[in-house]
Amino acid sequence: MSNNLFITATEARSGKSAIALGIMELLIRNVGRVCFFRPLIDVDPEGGKTDNDIALFSSYFKLNIPYEKMYAYTAAEAGNLIGSGRQDELLEGIFNSYRELEKDHDFILCEGIEIVGPSASFEFDINAEISKNLGCPVLLVVNAYQKDVEETVQSANVYNNSFVEEGCDVIATVVNRIRPEDREDIITRLRNDDLGKGQLIYAVPDEAALGNPTVGEIARLLDAEVLYGGDQLNRHVYSFTVAAMQLRNFLKRIEDHTLVIVPGDRSDVIVACLSSVSSMTMPKIAGIMLTGGLRPEESICKLIEGFPTIVPILSVKGDTFPSAIMVSKVHAGISPDNERKITMALEVFDKNIDAGELAKKIIQTRTSIVTPKMFEYGLLQKARTYRQHIVLPEGEDDRVLTAAEILLRRDVVDITLLGNAHIIMEKISQLGLSMEAVKILEICKTDFFSDYVKTYYELRKGKGVTEEIAKDIMSDVSFFGTMMVHKGDADGMVSGAVHTTQATIRPAFEIIRPKPGCSVVSSVFLMCLKDRVLVYGDCAVNPDPDAKKLAEIAISSAHTAKIFGIDPRVAMLSYSTGESGKGEDVEKVREATKIAREMARDAGLDLKLEGPIQYDAAVDPEVAKIKMPESEVAGRATVFIFPDLNTGNNTYKAVQRSAGAVAIGPVLQGLNKPVNDLSRGCAVADIVNTVAITAIQAQAEKGLA
Repeated sequence: MSNNLFITATEARSGKSAIALGIMELLIRNVGRVCFFRPLIDVDPEGGKTDNDIALFSSYFKLNIPYEKMYAYTAAEAGNLIGSGRQDELLEGIFNSYRELEKDHDFILCEGIEIVGPSASFEFDINAEISKNLGCPVLLVVNAYQKDVEETVQSANVYNNSFVEEGCDVIATVVNRIRPEDREDIITRLRNDDLGKGQLIYAVPDEAALGNPTVGEIARLLDAEVLYGGDQLNRHVYSFTVAAMQLRNFLKRIEDHTLVIVPGDRSDVIVACLSSVSSMTMPKIAGIMLTGGLRPEESICKLIEGFPTIVPILSVKGDTFPSAIMVSKVHAGISPDNERKITMALEVFDKNIDAGELAKKIIQTRTSIVTPKMFEYGLLQKARTYRQHIVLPEGEDDRVLTAAEILLRRDVVDITLLGNAHIIMEKISQLGLSMEAVKILEICKTDFFSDYVKTYYELRKGKGVTEEIAKDIMSDVSFFGTMMVHKGDADGMVSGAVHTTQATIRPAFEIIRPKPGCSVVSSVFLMCLKDRVLVYGDCAVNPDPDAKKLAEIAISSAHTAKIFGIDPRVAMLSYSTGESGKGEDVEKVREATKIAREMARDAGLDLKLEGPIQYDAAVDPEVAKIKMPESEVAGRATVFIFPDLNTGNNTYKAVQRSAGAVAIGPVLQGLNKPVNDLSRGCAVADIVNTVAITAIQAQAEKGLA
């Protein structure tokens, strides 16, 4: 079952809010706890204003959620973050706000931002990026107002294709505000196009009452004072006219639902308008707006009060023509207090959209898209759930210090840095970092240094290590950090930004050692592609594992995948698929597959595993249909086990560079406690991700993940 949906529109004034109201009612009828969320709003809270749609959904559906939790950022805040190169921070903030709501709700309806004016150019990009990184299927609302069939169909296709190219999953398109006579033609043409083959298509006629503002909405947006007719503010305004001519000419130009804009001292126009309201032969105006801050004189007020029917009469301080321009720019929303408009919107939705069909599609569609950002934010979120203590032996490195500040600021882990305290504090100051919560240890000055030396001596004395050698070895930051993990003074260690892989892994082999029953320590890379995350192993540690070790690597990799929320479907890779190939290398993989299946069965694991299998058959459903049509893994593999280091290392780097994948790792597996290695060319983001991974592994070892 899906737990989210993202509604966005092709342009402003598309009637998206009306469609979203219908979707929300549909969801509330079919799902338990439903929430409304706007990642971005185009309203400044400090100005005392609230987002209309949040207020509308919150009050009408009685959501009982604090206003500030129903959005993440204002458009201005988002623009500042993007402008300063901090788009990752923006997306993470949205992700975190979304996750907070997710804790208490079964379904989240997200609504994209609609920006009018010079900032509108980034609206599409940001909506696509947000929906993709929240893992939301998309419902697209296409604006057909004052467009012919050709323009409407072209607009729907262009926006659909753009969202698909961005990696979004569009499940339905609602063409809104169409001319009734165009309905069948639009639906037929879109259903016959490629976009209509995988999604639902609906067309909704334009409803004038929904597309035009009420007198009350105009009064609120222009900060007008209501002089008369306060109980008639729900009258809809279809047009406006400026009364700047003599009565005999003006009266010819008024129409039903017109707002008359006139200077406040034109008593003749005011009286004529009210007379027209009482007349059986004249059009019925929507209301009167008096400009210039001028009010009718007392005698005219007394006359107005005597009319049997009074339309709303507003007063604004602005002059006539500036006020008319402001009225022309009023966007007809659906205000929370306008129950008539809300009811009308829901009625239009029910008449034109198959609610049962759409509900089934929304609820049953769970997008399989996992973007690199989604995965990275998920790591941080999971790591902070049960905070772990990670030691970073390379505390004097600028990248490590910058990463440490990020991790502490985001409350992901507790951190101990190893190194010279004076140098570290000086670098923190030079880099402009703030890390009051960080703990710094100078190895030889610690109270437990001698205890660590003694422990290492006891572990390694059978290998010829003396107490003096143990003291020298324990003075090394990598060995000291590893001993902290072994003794329980830290939950995990991350190193390698300065030191070699050997310098990181060797202490782990000697002190922490492999898990019982595991003869090999191996590694995986978490390969974040555009729309999913795959696991590659072993691409960093074992040059040429035999069949038994290869089987153990497969089991360990499947376990690692599960820790990070990836459903393990294991492909044992070779240059041959099934029984078609012969040769020593294929036989090794075939034997490894057999052993791995036995290991999984003995451990009571229901593991989907296939081998030998070629990479294309493992990853491509079309190739899989030909080469292994009956396999549960072929075409759907998530864990790829390479036969040797040469193949694995080259493949992960080829995919990383050619497909633009984000490679997180290597992640070591098979140790009693987590230790992970960094590349000496690592970036700050690599360190942050690896620390989060190490914390999650520590949680898993404690049965918390």
